[in-house]
Amino acid sequence: MDIRIRLSLLVLLGAVVPSVSAHAQAKLPAGVTQEMVDKGKAIFTGSGNCYACHGQNAQGMLGPTTNLTDATWVHSDGSYPKIAEYVKAGVTKEQSKSGIPMPPRGGSKITDDEVNLVAAYVYSLSHK
Repeated sequence: MDIRIRLSLLVLLGAVVPSVSAHAQAKLPAGVTQEMVDKGKAIFTGSGNCYACHGQNAQGMLGPTTNLTDATWVHSDGSYPKIAEYVKAGVTKEQSKSGIPMPPRGGSKITDDEVNLVAAYVYSLSHK
């Protein structure tokens, strides 16, 4: 392949890759980064204990209301702040529309900052 063609292809790829990355970032709410989403996933599948009810892939272990990968929100409007609010506060059995309670912070001892990271991850699952 001619060197000019190779250089042209590299320039073209360089122009496309940043726009794809910027496009992916545009789907996250203001103040949320991909790094937060990645850290939130590690907490979700680890110390946050979220996986115990929601599953390692967040598709739910206790029925359809525990699925976090679709666009259906049972106890929230699906916004990043509301997801964080519900994770922090939990949902009592009486409040639960499905009858399945969620303890505050999923029963874990994660911090407010860690809850925000989990909320970033959960938000990213259903806002593709």
